[in-house]
Amino acid sequence: MSTRIEADYTIETPLDPARAAEVMAGEQSSGTFVKLPGETEELRERSAARVERLEELESVGAPSLPCVTPDQGQGYRRAQVTLSWPVDNIGPDLPNLMATLGGNLFELREFSGLRLEDIRLPGSFAAAGPGPKFGIDGTRRLAGVESGPLIGTIIKPSVGLSPEATADLAGELAGAGIDFIKDDELQADGPACPFEARARAVMEVLNARADKTGRKVMYAFNLTGEIDDMRRRHDLVRDLGGTCVMVSLNSIGLSGLLALARHSELPIHAHRNGWGALSRAPMLGWSYPAWSKLWRLAGADHMHVNGLRNKFSESDDSVMASARSLLEPLFGDKPCIPMPVFSSGQTAAQPPDTYRRLGSADCIYAAGGGIMGHPDGPAAGVQSLRDAWDAAMAGIAAEDYAKTHPALARALETYR
Repeated sequence: MSTRIEADYTIETPLDPARAAEVMAGEQSSGTFVKLPGETEELRERSAARVERLEELESVGAPSLPCVTPDQGQGYRRAQVTLSWPVDNIGPDLPNLMATLGGNLFELREFSGLRLEDIRLPGSFAAAGPGPKFGIDGTRRLAGVESGPLIGTIIKPSVGLSPEATADLAGELAGAGIDFIKDDELQADGPACPFEARARAVMEVLNARADKTGRKVMYAFNLTGEIDDMRRRHDLVRDLGGTCVMVSLNSIGLSGLLALARHSELPIHAHRNGWGALSRAPMLGWSYPAWSKLWRLAGADHMHVNGLRNKFSESDDSVMASARSLLEPLFGDKPCIPMPVFSSGQTAAQPPDTYRRLGSADCIYAAGGGIMGHPDGPAAGVQSLRDAWDAAMAGIAAEDYAKTHPALARALETYR
């Protein structure tokens, strides 16, 4: 069994990439910018990071990021680098793993670009976090959806609604046949819509409907806050009969998610807002597969991946690579597989390509305008998404299926 942590990077540097890679290894383990008297050969052998692989790529004429180190006459050279560390440097510790993998690397003067692409962890890390307690199977059980995607939506307007207005909208969506509803990440515990009042109002409506239908709509309440507040809010949702909670990962950090996940008795819907700052520059930051592995192990049950033909800047290839990566096991005995969440400008037009490229219907498919903006109303919007997914899973062209499914037909007319 491996006892080393491995990480893959893409780098860009005006230096010899082999020299730059050694700087990376030294900065993130036992070395620094000068020779240290305590850095013995024995210590280096035991604790230093190693350059395991280096493959030089193309050179470019201009730096991708501001770089104080001048061009050495060969342009700015790119390479793929794999570093490894002995796990004994930090032990199986997720917050300190993040510091090891990234740390000061993104600031080093030797680089005009550096991106963390993937990580591989020793088996000892399987115990470093709780992992998803519910994941795909538990989410399906609580939502009462045995197959196909969970059709979901987001409360809009994002902020400004009272607790009573939020509950009224949740009731309307539940009546339309929705499977999943979430707070917007901007809606937390403000004076205009306090968390407790909102949770009580929404769950009163959803519980009453569940008493009639036998199926409870899953509502992800945004708990984001300090750890004690998140635990208290979680307990309120649980006691009210709720079946999901939500947090903003970049706001609460790894320690926040770990603390909540170890306490939680409900699925945790993990929102990635702020992700663009870590990923949008092609030669800076993190890839989603690397970043999401930490949160998966820390306890995320659902993870956002954006959506095809979305309203943001992310390409379709990037969206699907992110979604597929979530379905790949982390460890043989602890796969840590969350449910991917597609959102952002989704309508009945995208499910055929989403299903074809994902190869699975294990997802939450969240649409706002694609449901509320349907010309025949929200119930038709929900039905159009179900029809689009049913057609995709059956291998039937959406246009053919629409001939006998009017909600889908109207959606395709509207959104294509």
